Amino acid sequence: MNISEKILAKNSGKSKVIPGELVFAEVDTILCHEVTTPPAIRMLEEKGITKICDTDKIVVTPDHFVPNKDIKSAELVKRLREWSKKHEIKNYYELGNHGVCHAILPEQGHVVPGNIIVGADSHTCTHGALGAFATGIGSTDLAFALAEGKLWFKVPETILFKLNGKPQPGVSAKDIILHIIRKIDVDGALYMSMEFEGDYIDNLSIEGRMTICNMAIEAGGKAGLIAPDQKTIDYINNARAKSGVGKANSSDPLEGAGGCLQLDDFAEFKADQDAHYKEIIEIDVSELEPIVAFPHLPSNGKTFSEITEEIEITQAYLGSCTNGRIEDLREAAEILKDKKVHPEVRMIVIPATTEIWKQAMREGLFDIFTDAGATISTPTCGACLGGHMGILASGERCISSTNRNFVGRMGSPESEVYLASPATVAASAIKGFIADPRIS
Repeated sequence: MNISEKILAKNSGKSKVIPGELVFAEVDTILCHEVTTPPAIRMLEEKGITKICDTDKIVVTPDHFVPNKDIKSAELVKRLREWSKKHEIKNYYELGNHGVCHAILPEQGHVVPGNIIVGADSHTCTHGALGAFATGIGSTDLAFALAEGKLWFKVPETILFKLNGKPQPGVSAKDIILHIIRKIDVDGALYMSMEFEGDYIDNLSIEGRMTICNMAIEAGGKAGLIAPDQKTIDYINNARAKSGVGKANSSDPLEGAGGCLQLDDFAEFKADQDAHYKEIIEIDVSELEPIVAFPHLPSNGKTFSEITEEIEITQAYLGSCTNGRIEDLREAAEILKDKKVHPEVRMIVIPATTEIWKQAMREGLFDIFTDAGATISTPTCGACLGGHMGILASGERCISSTNRNFVGRMGSPESEVYLASPATVAASAIKGFIADPRIS
């Protein structure tokens, strides 16, 4: 079996599963935020279901409209807060100790290889970077998972991507996944798992792996997965040690000796040598160059060899569950240092979690950003989904480190969003047009 099949088999109590099979599987972690969880709460109440499953499984963070942008969003967060308090959910991350959900879960040690993670948010697939089967669901399925701690799944087919070679300077994980989406299109992996391996993945940071798995959904993927290695275990142990998750005196079943996880414990969650794949796609990343996804699809990628005109921008956005981690901020800061954002460009920087915000401040990255003329916000999803903190007016263009550039994604239907790496966002902010980070 491949990785997805092994995890789904384990959690459904089967020795083997095959693609297309329906399984009823135990869910290990349930992710909740203020947009899609209140409808699930309402469904439970309408059915008279007053109890929820093991609260240790549930992780809650308001992130899409925080700080609350209006009365409606304030009511949604209040609903989430009161429900969490009522059920004594300890893993609740309040404003000031919060973050974009797909950044805070791994940061706080809630992601473990071999687990099934669900959340009523499409980019839940991010957590497959740590060897979990993580997938987005709707509010109805979320309600069921909250009540029962289980959910049905159709075992997906899997595409294996073998990524080898050393990337050129200026080419990051964001460029790699945009190339993949361009290659297979936005429905190229529809309801399939996307499994990534190869020496490029071996040498890639955990943050870079999260970027790649985060955008599996943009190719239609059910999940994106990378087999756990020592980098994975070291990252998880560090996160769990800082947050207190999984310590020896806790009830965590995976606490290990003294709360420390060992790679051997997760050896089974690597694909078998004779694992079945729907397709195997091999890519030499050394041949790739920086790429920008033009409106209005993530698959509409163009390399700088193909961009023949200066495309002026009015906004540059650095953040989101795709590229709002400390590594992303450092990448942009390196280009912005001692330079200025173009006078006709607004640059917005939003670290993905409170901890990332504080680390960036300690490292002096905020000085670089503000000296360049950028503005910095508390963690929120707001700008990415066109909610607040960076909405575009008609005719405006934004170069963005986010994951979607659909019509009206960040504001007016007459605005345009171009997806790119943090380096390309920074280089473009300086130039005032979409610019190659290699010559910034």
